Amino acid sequence: MTDFLRTDVRGRIGFITLNRPKALNALSHEMIRAMAAALAEWRDDPKILGVVLQGEGEKGLCAGGDIRYFHEAISAGRTDIMDFFTDEYALNYTIASYPKPYIALMDGVVMGGGMGISQGATLRVVTEATRMAMPETAIGLFPDVGGGFFLANLAGHLGEYLGTTGIVFGAVDACEIGLADVVLPRGSLPALCDHLAGGDWQDSEAVLDAARAFCRESLPPPGLAPGKLAPLRDVIDAHFGLPDMPAILKALKLEARCEYSGWAEETEDLLRTKRSPLMVCVSLEQVRRARKLSLADELREEWLMMRCVFNLDGRTGAEGVEGIRAMVIDKDHKPQWQHPSIEAVKAEDIKRFFDGDRHGADNPLLDLGK
Repeated sequence: MTDFLRTDVRGRIGFITLNRPKALNALSHEMIRAMAAALAEWRDDPKILGVVLQGEGEKGLCAGGDIRYFHEAISAGRTDIMDFFTDEYALNYTIASYPKPYIALMDGVVMGGGMGISQGATLRVVTEATRMAMPETAIGLFPDVGGGFFLANLAGHLGEYLGTTGIVFGAVDACEIGLADVVLPRGSLPALCDHLAGGDWQDSEAVLDAARAFCRESLPPPGLAPGKLAPLRDVIDAHFGLPDMPAILKALKLEARCEYSGWAEETEDLLRTKRSPLMVCVSLEQVRRARKLSLADELREEWLMMRCVFNLDGRTGAEGVEGIRAMVIDKDHKPQWQHPSIEAVKAEDIKRFFDGDRHGADNPLLDLGK
């Protein structure tokens, strides 16, 4: 279907393998379309009882979308880039609502778009090598692919913290906060696939039960790093539950003199010096708004937001283009953000990202979930 994605059927299981390891299996438009086609074909095929998603190579499942393509397309003045997001967000919804077990093997790097094709899974398997994040604010974007929705549904204000800072965390944290279901040694992933492919399953429920039982009965992964988020839950909630980013930063400055001084100093520095001021503020608002939205509505919202972030509406400035240039294309790591600081971001700058009509006739995701 594409050089960068393989689909095959073993036994009664459909396997989707992202096959672009040199680019950390970053999702191209062709890969997204190929995934959607395979899932559509298998949905109504009675011979297929479940689906397994995996990534080729040692480095990980998927580092995100093909951001080099985003930069090239926008720089060339192409507006068809929105077709990429239309198809990607529709795929995210398809996965979350898939009628058969969809098992995501979230090994290695799982970030951005990799989270989008995993978080809607029926069973999310992580390993000792898992490195998970929604790091979009570092390149002038926001946590899309349904990120607003699954971050908003975390306990307390973890969603605001993870969405604005984009910090990386491992398997234990992922399971403890609800972004993964089970930890399996990465060396056992092939055996899990063989077990599912070789079983004489009678229905989809049996496939899911077998996968869960295999994970429960496996030995713990070696070298599993302890979680770092659980001890910080109260202080995260106390700070990231404040009304806006300036208030959060002020509180972090005060906290730097107290018990969690190391965390507070690191977090304030990250937000001030390594993230887009505008997109940090937009992402905070996004997660909070998403608490009142369904996944379908959040994806429709994100489609409108993405038009703004690449300035396809001609009103907001192309923050994402500059971020990708600085971090990925030129690699000078000196993005010229639109705002010199978080305090310089005005309420109207944030509001522009949310004043579109999610249910407008021009939204290509209008029929999502209907």
